[in-house]
Formats: sequence, C-alpha cells, structure tokens
Amino acid sequence: MDRFLLVNPRSGDDRPSVDELVRAARARGIRTHVLVEGDDAGALAGAAEATAVGIAGGDGSLAAVAAAAVERDVRFVCVPYGTRNHFARDLGLDRTDPIAALDAFDGEERRIDVARVGDRVFLNNVSIGMYAALVHRREHHRRSRQAFARMRAWLILATHRAPLGITVDGEAVETRLLLVANNAYALELPSLGERERLDEGVLHLYLVQGGVDERTGTRFEINVRGGRIHAAVDGEPEVLQTPIRFAIEPRALRVLVPKGV
Repeated sequence: MDRFLLVNPRSGDDRPSVDELVRAARARGIRTHVLVEGDDAGALAGAAEATAVGIAGGDGSLAAVAAAAVERDVRFVCVPYGTRNHFARDLGLDRTDPIAALDAFDGEERRIDVARVGDRVFLNNVSIGMYAALVHRREHHRRSRQAFARMRAWLILATHRAPLGITVDGEAVETRLLLVANNAYALELPSLGERERLDEGVLHLYLVQGGVDERTGTRFEINVRGGRIHAAVDGEPEVLQTPIRFAIEPRALRVLVPKGV
C-alpha cells in the first residue's frame, strides 16, 4: 500500500521537530512532503498516487486533505501536530505522541462522518458570533505580530454583544454564539467539548444565549443580516456568504487508526 504524508511545519509547538517526524515516517516507508508557503494541501493530496493520504498538523490543516480522501475514496490518516488537536482526541489518538500516530498507516479502517458548509468540508465545527470574532481578532494580531494579542482577543469576546440578526431555516433566533457541529458535543464536565461518536450521521446546532438551545438535523440553512459574517471553520478564520448551507455526509471518510485504538 502506497502511503503519503503531508507535514504542516507551522502547526502547534513543533514537538517532536519536523525533521524527527519526517525521519520516523520515512523509516516506516511513508513518502512525505513538508508544506511550504503557497502549497495547497488538498491539491497535493488529491494528486498523490497513494492509497492512503495523511496530514500532520492541527485541526485547521486536516479538512482539505480529508476532502481529497473523500473525493478519491482513499484512506485518511490524522497525525496530531497542532496546539489542541480536538479531532485527534475525538478519534481516540494520543495527542501528545504524533510519531505513534504514524502507525495508523498500517492500522485499522473506520468509517466516520464529514460535514460541509457550502462545498467546504469540515471535521469539527463551524462557529458564528463570539468565538468567531475572537478567532479573527487573534489571527489579525498573529499576522501583524502585535503584543498582547491574546488579551485583546478575549476583550473582543467579552464585549461582543451586538445581535447577529440570524435566521435558522427561516426562523429568527437570538444568540451570541451559533455553532454547527459534525456530531454531538458533550455539554457537561468532565467531557465538555468532546464527542463520543464521529459516525452518528447527524449535525448538532447549538445556540448560546443564557442557556444552550440544541437542535439536530442533517441539513441547516443560516442567513444573517448583511449577507456575510465572520466565522471560524475548524478553528480557522473565514468569511461566509449567506445563505450558509450545512449538510452531513454519513460515514463518507475512511479513516485509519493505529491497531487497538
């Protein structure tokens, strides 16, 4: 089985080093490519002559490669190499050991869901409102290298109180945060923010305004006043045009995990 791994060197805290990770992959017979500025990870994965494609990166790096795997009906490997690695956690991987995750290339296949916002695949969630504002502000400061970026981002979050003017499937809703998730998130401690399943075949929409209003379905359509809004797609800043259409594709992604996970 031909295996191909992309490595995002800009993800996370870079432990182990890129060189260590690449050496470990090549020792297992896995072809590797370290992404450079201007590379399109999805296009590279789509063009690779491989029966399994993987990405070593954070949550924001995964979806483009997963989309290529779905399109080509090849297997997908997630190597946790970012800061939080939420998808890897929910998949059952050890987020602290990316080298061990390379064993997935010789591992077991699972079928899990992918979700789409428009034509774009996402694996975790899409958020609109408070968290999205934080992500966009944080990215602005990261790029401009300004000091106190995190403090300023949280200040934006705390003071973001303007109504969003959102409708969900034609119904006006009041919310400071709307989140559409690929499968259900736990809303209580100690598992807050985790997903028990990745193959439920259901979108979960959460509206936060005092409490949490949870809705489920296989499709949602969101409209916002003004026709466009800042969003965070798997934690990455994006501007979405309305109508924003969400859908789920049950068990569309063939994921490889290390044996015994």
